[in-house]
Amino acid sequence: MATLLETQHLQKAFGGLIAVADVSLRVAEGTIHSIIGPNGAGKTTLFNLITGKHPPTSGTVRFKDQDITTLPVHRRAHLGIGRSFQITNLFPNLTALENVRLAAQAMGRDNFRLFRRAATLDSYLRRAYEVLDLVGLRAEALQLASSLPHGGKRKLELAILLAPDPQLLLLDEPTAGLATEQVPELIAIIKQVQARGGKTIVLVEHNMNVVMNISDQITVMHQGRVLAEGTPSQVAADATVQSAYLGELYGDFGGKQ
Repeated sequence: MATLLETQHLQKAFGGLIAVADVSLRVAEGTIHSIIGPNGAGKTTLFNLITGKHPPTSGTVRFKDQDITTLPVHRRAHLGIGRSFQITNLFPNLTALENVRLAAQAMGRDNFRLFRRAATLDSYLRRAYEVLDLVGLRAEALQLASSLPHGGKRKLELAILLAPDPQLLLLDEPTAGLATEQVPELIAIIKQVQARGGKTIVLVEHNMNVVMNISDQITVMHQGRVLAEGTPSQVAADATVQSAYLGELYGDFGGKQ
């Protein structure tokens, strides 16, 4: 299977603190690859290095076999990398449809014509409705983003991420703040997005049941380094991982079903 994203000996230091240390990671095209670890393991910093929010102290990032280490965030987005955040990032006073349409338009030829009449932007509107359908928000298309419940806002954030049709999705704690009964629906949407669109997904997630049941591959980070890597069953059986934190924090868990 072809490698879509690769980091080589990636390191990030903030003064004397080394947040990411010598991380070499390969993400295969068309897979769901989870990154797990206790708080402070370096997961979000790694995301920031991949998306260009922070420059690495050393090491490289490659996407589709192109060195993107020094590219700014917007250039990486245009190459096909999309990222969500732990905290929802929406335009609260715009409708769900307008939020998604603007996201689609931002990657198109009309990206600097934000105040053009929406009715003239047929292709972006069609794309917005397609994505809202995919995440289950078609009925809420004309509702203000601020009026959506938390679960709806999480779906809308995913729709905004999908609107420009990125090849790689980086999802940072997508189930954060969701009620237990809402988690399966969001995970089903993520799996549907990956299967229908041939997307590659890199996921940071604390919910071990989600991770073990959705992932093709898991990378375990601890104190900024890669502690272990493998399939869910391999990671679950790894004694080093268990002693480091899994057994203590999460108890027993099953493999991918």
